[in-house]
Amino acid sequence: MIKILMHGCNGMIGQTISRIISQHEGVQLAAGIDPSFEIPNPFPVFSRISECNIDVDVIIDFSVAKAVVPMLEYAIKKKIPAVVCTTGLSPEEIAYVQNASTQIPVFFSANMSLGVNLLIALAKRATEVLSDSSFDIEIIEKHHNQKVDAPSGTALAIADAINETLDNTYNYRYDRSGVREKRPKKEIGIHAVRGGTIVGEHEILFAGNDEFISLTHQATSKEVFAVGAIKASKFLVNKTPGLYNMEHLLNA
Repeated sequence: MIKILMHGCNGMIGQTISRIISQHEGVQLAAGIDPSFEIPNPFPVFSRISECNIDVDVIIDFSVAKAVVPMLEYAIKKKIPAVVCTTGLSPEEIAYVQNASTQIPVFFSANMSLGVNLLIALAKRATEVLSDSSFDIEIIEKHHNQKVDAPSGTALAIADAINETLDNTYNYRYDRSGVREKRPKKEIGIHAVRGGTIVGEHEILFAGNDEFISLTHQATSKEVFAVGAIKASKFLVNKTPGLYNMEHLLNA
């Protein structure tokens, strides 16, 4: 039985994982970390990860950016694999994630949905086919009004995947309001929409002359992210130190 420590157990995804984990064989939620104790849980909860005295096999992190480094410090000290799902990390925090992977197995993905990662693969293929044509590329992401980072980590991951296909020759444009000029050719527009209870939607628009192609993924519940995180935790146990992502999981 794989014992999971849920870092951010009282957040929306943490509670979703707590609810559906019983549907997955071979795993159990052994303990949680959260500064809030307003939600009762059927497992012990600690306000700080340094206080946790429960033996676990893997950590799933759905918390906030500032909590990721302390979580990884604990994981390194205890030699516990970590699934890092928190978005909005700074370059320094991302560098720490990468450095931690030299000491423990780390699964790091901007989006835990299997469908989103398929969308990224399709976007890369479309970019390869259309790169010699006059197609402009725009990414539009939509999320609920409680999401604090913009653009989403997934939108940036999509842009990075497309840009890598284009030899990293394109620039990103987040806001056109301050620039009075025609759209440059080598540009990827990235737009964030925040409102209501939108779980998550990402659209990649390839706009050409007299035709356009749209690739879209819509998440209708947070369970898709929870399921992906649980699968990643099962995948990561017993792995050697290294940085793993959804592509590794999909190809396993």
